[in-house]
Amino acid sequence: MAAAAGGPRPGRARRGARAAPTNILQQLRCGQLSGCGLTRGTQITEALLKERDKQAKWSGIPLLLQKLYEHSHPNSDFSQCQSILKEISPLLSMEAVASVTEDKKAAQESTFPNTYTFDLFGGVDLLVEILMRPTLITQKKKQKISDDLIKDCLSILYNTCICTEGVTRRLAERNDFVLFLFTLMTNKKTFLQTATLIEDILGVKKEMIQLDDIPNLGSLVSSFDQQQLANFCRILAVTISELDPGSDDKHTLLAKNAQQKRNLGPSRAEINQATLLNIPGFIERLCKLATRKVSETTGTSSFLQELEEWYTWLGLDNALVLDTLMRVANEEAEQSSTESSDESGLANTSTRAQLPQPMKIMHEIMYKLEVLYVLCVLLMGRQRNQVHKMIAEFKLIPGLNNLFDKLIWRKHSASALVLHGHNQNCDCSPDITLKIQFLRLLQSFSDHHENKYLLLNSQELNELSAISHKANIPEVDAVVNTDRSLVCDGKRGLLTRLLQVMKKEPAESSFRFWQARAVESFLRGTTSYADQIFLLKRGLLEHILYCIVDSECKSRDVLQSYFDLLGELMKFNIDAFKRFNKYINTDEKFQIFLNQINSSLVDSNMLVRCITLSLDRFENQSDAKVAEVLSECRLLSYMSQMSMRMSFLFRLINIIHVQTLTQENVSCLNTSLVILMLARRKEKLPFYLHTLQQMEYTEKYPGFILNNFHSLLRFWQQHYLNKDKDSTCLENSSCISFAYWKETVSILLSPDRTSPCAIVSYIDEAYMDVDRDFAEE
Repeated sequence: MAAAAGGPRPGRARRGARAAPTNILQQLRCGQLSGCGLTRGTQITEALLKERDKQAKWSGIPLLLQKLYEHSHPNSDFSQCQSILKEISPLLSMEAVASVTEDKKAAQESTFPNTYTFDLFGGVDLLVEILMRPTLITQKKKQKISDDLIKDCLSILYNTCICTEGVTRRLAERNDFVLFLFTLMTNKKTFLQTATLIEDILGVKKEMIQLDDIPNLGSLVSSFDQQQLANFCRILAVTISELDPGSDDKHTLLAKNAQQKRNLGPSRAEINQATLLNIPGFIERLCKLATRKVSETTGTSSFLQELEEWYTWLGLDNALVLDTLMRVANEEAEQSSTESSDESGLANTSTRAQLPQPMKIMHEIMYKLEVLYVLCVLLMGRQRNQVHKMIAEFKLIPGLNNLFDKLIWRKHSASALVLHGHNQNCDCSPDITLKIQFLRLLQSFSDHHENKYLLLNSQELNELSAISHKANIPEVDAVVNTDRSLVCDGKRGLLTRLLQVMKKEPAESSFRFWQARAVESFLRGTTSYADQIFLLKRGLLEHILYCIVDSECKSRDVLQSYFDLLGELMKFNIDAFKRFNKYINTDEKFQIFLNQINSSLVDSNMLVRCITLSLDRFENQSDAKVAEVLSECRLLSYMSQMSMRMSFLFRLINIIHVQTLTQENVSCLNTSLVILMLARRKEKLPFYLHTLQQMEYTEKYPGFILNNFHSLLRFWQQHYLNKDKDSTCLENSSCISFAYWKETVSILLSPDRTSPCAIVSYIDEAYMDVDRDFAEE
């Protein structure tokens, strides 16, 4: 083969070049990397291949590839290709099964010699050529490749991808091939193999594909049946989710802000989300898939066809398939033994044509997982309001409510299918993953949106109205405006069902975090007294306190979610503080509660903010009931002490720095600002700043807190005064206008050293370090 353009002439080595490869394998790999010399096995003589095959343990793969090359030339009818692939396929599939069933370390070339040899001798490139050849020929009469040949090519490519490092990345770099694969999805017979390979390729692709580039995307999606659409959601999940930067330091707010400045327009993921929403009927079909019952699934295919689809789609090992086949075989054998041989043939026909019920349920769970994920991502995107409107119209929430007991939060049975090598309580099991995805969807759906009241039924909405009337306060507009035809039906709404299972959840359950997050999102936004009372009447506060105090929860994630939920539940609500004091009725319990708060302020700071804001409001009220609770409540009395507020303020500022700010801990900065804004209202801001200065001297480190706080507030201005930043969350969580937030920050950052409210007035010149550039290097 001629040398590549610009390369050295064959036979003449460049000065200083590496020594020539010493064997045929090294020559092949060197040629593939450099483009010079041998690049595929078909360039090697048949005699040499035969001579080396046994000694090198190539299993005849190079010879088979040579035959495949000869029978797949441009004018070939491909008639011999399939029989050759049938010989190659078992050699690779054995290794593929081993790669997904064994507990192996990182795959090494020596671990799977057949797939390595297949790739080394050009098998991957040859199969890509065969698949794409009809699209590259300009003749009027296109070459026709059989469906079976396409399936074999795709299966072998997939097996090579999962066994040999680097193959998937090489395929991902070929955009023409990736987009071509989508055209194969129009054929139902090759759909599953194509979808599996595309998903694997997109998972490693450095740059996200643009869905608009897929030929006739709208027509393609419209041609899918419901099962194909569910499979397609696995692929869509990769194209609409923002790529993970891959390291924790890239998740800092500094890095995110810098990234936003570089990318002024919408991201690829956001463009792809908009593309999907423009496909007619797409969201409606997803809602139908998410809410259909197991009994509504079609059963037209034979048992073995459906089993093959299920196995291929999940990518599971053969053990589960064999287990299922054995179970069905045993059931049919038992049934046959009770009937005559003449009758059993007819009697078993319908049984053999259907999947067993546990497998049907698992099949449906896996579909719903992907669909709920796509809906969840769209609910968090730029077109959130458009998605909200559509999923409300298509009754997603009432549909999920009807599935809650029988599918989403169903009780496990002894015969329920689980993934091979796992158990029913494993976090990897489809049952558990579905529950978590369901809770994440509820969280995204409820968060700061008036459609959250669709989680209730009509009776529960009436209860909210009654609570408002009894308290002599106006009804929330969103409750009044909720379309009753779109809410949950039945005896309980989805929120109430969630509360019931939440209170029964075992202490060690992995669901506690997500359950608390989902309920908290219902309370987020402008504080609603009626919403809080609705949940208080159902024992939510007592349940949270039991988990924090009595079970002494140790999980940081779960504790954070409970503190956040408790803060939203109690904020400005005197009844909640009264209930708190009734439950935390001993000094011992109260000390345990304080220990939990103080163990990690990053986790508990939202609760600290709630108590501080509530105390400030209660102190300005003249109601006798409020005065009584103020005097009796341990929590309010504790926070009313100046020394306690200063201690919290000092620690909140000390545990964060501009370079380590993330979406998780930036709330500490905002909580410290809330404390100072309330102090400013009472004209005590200079006293607070002076106290911080004194605390610095006590720690024998003058300026370290106030310099840090100055930098944090400078960052706050850059971050929150960005024109694209939504400030309503800060207003809603504090009931303090954003204008007052901005004004307070400006006063604190004043360069005037004579101002009693400027931070610089409390830093000695010798320790001043407020002008440092905190931009990330």
